Amino acid sequence: MISAKIAGLGFYVPERIVTNDELAQYMDTSDEWIQERTGIKERRYASKHNESTTSMAKIASEIAIQRAGLDKKDIDFIIFATLSPDYYFPGCGVLLQRELGITKTEIGALDIRNQCSGFIYGLSVADQFIKSGMYKNILLVGSEKHSMGLDYSTEGRNVTVIFGDGAGAVVIQATEEEGKGILTTHLHSDGTHAEELAFISPGAHGGYFGDQEKYGFPSEDTPGGLFLTQKMIDDGKIFPNMNGQLVFKNAVVKFTKVIKEALAKTKLKPEDISLLVPHQANLRISQFVQKTFGLRDEQVQNNIEKYGNTTAASIPIALTEAWEEGKVNDGDLICLAAFGSGFTWGSALIRW
Repeated sequence: MISAKIAGLGFYVPERIVTNDELAQYMDTSDEWIQERTGIKERRYASKHNESTTSMAKIASEIAIQRAGLDKKDIDFIIFATLSPDYYFPGCGVLLQRELGITKTEIGALDIRNQCSGFIYGLSVADQFIKSGMYKNILLVGSEKHSMGLDYSTEGRNVTVIFGDGAGAVVIQATEEEGKGILTTHLHSDGTHAEELAFISPGAHGGYFGDQEKYGFPSEDTPGGLFLTQKMIDDGKIFPNMNGQLVFKNAVVKFTKVIKEALAKTKLKPEDISLLVPHQANLRISQFVQKTFGLRDEQVQNNIEKYGNTTAASIPIALTEAWEEGKVNDGDLICLAAFGSGFTWGSALIRW
């Protein structure tokens, strides 16, 4: 029976380190305040004009492809997860294909918009494509350049202090080794609180379901004007917003539930987990999940203190770092889990 496995991993983070003290120069915050709430000490910011979501993805992808023992031309499908694309459209998948120099093969490129859960969603999609025999070498990437779209005033600090830039990539291949590879994936969503963690404007929603006065839109019979208005800019509506308490409360519940779901599906127990790689949303969330499952510190991969929340890139970055540090070995049971905007969440169990 064919299963899908991760054959190569790579990640890239920009050189520029931005500490909490540096952010305190722009907003009313402090190193102590940020660490207490998030566990973050620093994050990486891409070069404003020289690095992009796609350029970082290219570097991570080339490392993953080389480690998989492949040539770039061997890739027959691309899955790209991000919430910070280079363009409104087209998506980053085709841009990455171009940057890798593999346009002549005319392979498919799929862009995924599931924010913090994007890598898990992409992994599940890749798993199905490999098992069906449709593709042989799938490049799955999560990449984010958050720094270009954050509010560096005190009003935006609750969001801005959390996020950083970076990219992670894996190559997914088939394996016939019994009991190895991706054992199970589980995907969920609940749009009830979609606007509680969101980047709403600019958009094509027309003032959130017709609320024209709120966003300063022209009248219904006036063409255009739906993407960006001066009122949006004046009111600070062009930055991400987050209801932190609501997100935290939902995250700890959904993280726990979706990991239990994966264990139940495979008839495994928490003590069978060799390494948990959670989405790096908040160190306090990861610590809660760790305590819930009775895992030791060495059984949980956390790097949020160095990189902040890199959204779709956080799991592949953390997984690659763990692999490079010798924490991922043959036969290990690796658990991946994420929760984020949407709300969307998911989990995966992998027998390495």
